[in-house]
Amino acid sequence: MSTKARNILGWTLAVLNLLLLGASATDKIIGSQHALAMGASFGLSAEAYRVLGIIELASAILFVFPRTAILGFLLLSSYMGGAIATHLQHHEPIGFPTGIEMFIWIIAVLRFPEVTARLRGLGSRIAADSYAA
Repeated sequence: MSTKARNILGWTLAVLNLLLLGASATDKIIGSQHALAMGASFGLSAEAYRVLGIIELASAILFVFPRTAILGFLLLSSYMGGAIATHLQHHEPIGFPTGIEMFIWIIAVLRFPEVTARLRGLGSRIAADSYAA
């Protein structure tokens, strides 16, 4: 895949992710019936669920912008890991949060070559190259 195609696909998926997580976060922030029922099933108050929505939205926004994208990636990965753990603890299906986590990682691999290099064990070479420049 060419670099241009990879960039376009990465950006498109990042914006799609923002829309998906933005809708989820908005649902939590405004306190819809569905969101409040889900939060209550996990033992969370409406206020705690609202705070989670704010964290989710802020992380998704950080993930879109290049300057803060790595921070957003780490925050979203942590957030979704917590969602998976919460679902497991409450005997809920983990397919949806796991799918979102995988989607976030796919976007990161497309957008950040350093993530791919680290996963392949080439991280030290990339770090040395970036300091040499």
